[in-house]
Amino acid sequence: MLPMMRPADLTELSRVISEARATNTPIEVMGAGSKQAIGHPMQTLVNLSTKALRGVTLYEPGEMVMAARAGTPIAHIESQLAAHGQMLGFEPVDMGPMLGGEAGQTTIGGALASNLSGARRVIAGAARDHALGLSGVTGSGEIFRSGGRVLKNTAGYNLTQALAGSWGTLAVFAEVAFKVVPSPEETITLLFLGLPDEIAVEVMCAALATPYEVSGTVHLQTAMVERLWHEGIRAERQAVTALRLENFSRLVGYRKARLLDDLGAFGDMHELDHENSLAFWSELQQMSVMCGSNAPLWRISTSPRSGAKIVSALSGDMDCNAYYDWSGGLIWLEVLSTSDASSADIRRAVASNGGHATLIRAASEIRAAVEVFQPLEAGIERLTRGIKQSFDPDGILNPGRMYMGM
Repeated sequence: MLPMMRPADLTELSRVISEARATNTPIEVMGAGSKQAIGHPMQTLVNLSTKALRGVTLYEPGEMVMAARAGTPIAHIESQLAAHGQMLGFEPVDMGPMLGGEAGQTTIGGALASNLSGARRVIAGAARDHALGLSGVTGSGEIFRSGGRVLKNTAGYNLTQALAGSWGTLAVFAEVAFKVVPSPEETITLLFLGLPDEIAVEVMCAALATPYEVSGTVHLQTAMVERLWHEGIRAERQAVTALRLENFSRLVGYRKARLLDDLGAFGDMHELDHENSLAFWSELQQMSVMCGSNAPLWRISTSPRSGAKIVSALSGDMDCNAYYDWSGGLIWLEVLSTSDASSADIRRAVASNGGHATLIRAASEIRAAVEVFQPLEAGIERLTRGIKQSFDPDGILNPGRMYMGM
């Protein structure tokens, strides 16, 4: 067990990192550790957690702006927002349980550091698109502040976006300011049952092309449906394609009727009411269909029209189960355990169809042997190394987590 350091404020965080740099001590950076098993295994001497940096520091419901310290649990933030009829627009996913951890541990800093977003990304954007600013400490021990706490202050916003998705390899976040959005008055879900992947993608793309503001489009193959907590849908034992509508009640009813007309040619549609819809999308936000398994899991991002092609190409050579999000543009693909978690096959399929793939779940020996994140092209690798050198000149923050030797 490595020593755990939990700085309580920005000054202490800077001191800890500066001392680590001076002694050339590699640090494993984490929030609550819900995503600790993602990336290459690292050779570090100390753990640095932001769990002591917690609490909402600013909330202006009228301005729809909130700021919170990086270690604040998402669950705590969502509870405060719900009391004012608001929510996080990027619908953060909770990956703790699917990686063998506890539910509800994801922090706001971790959400931005990983830039992982849920189903609403298709209409609301990614986590980084909701960030207004942040403060933190670089690998050199330097304190920085980027952006601001109000919507109109966008100074330094590019730095905020650059640090989003860096997985703690460039800096340690101390506080994040972000936009929030109103919670919908009503949510309903239209379901198609038994559609093949290719037709499901066509349905989802057609739904998003309408003017009815469909806010979520997912397709679960039968094997994934059988893991749902929702008993009614699970009992169908066939693939499910789900389209979410949410807004004021009077608008949802109108839009549902129009979608039924526009998409009726694809087959019969079933409806989940408000309460059942909230339960269904909530469990997808908790990645329920990926829990209870240790099988290697890939996250593949591609164009919506290419998603089913990638899965089809892979299905001919291996057993795999797919959960499509973002109208087919995001695939959570579970594969059989092999020595490389089918890395070579997946990289080939993605290279042929476009996109990138990240190994989210696998045994540590597999993650040590293969590229976990999408391999970088030569030019992008030089740029990435330059950024790493600028933020973390001695390479002490999460060394090698994303890319070997970096």
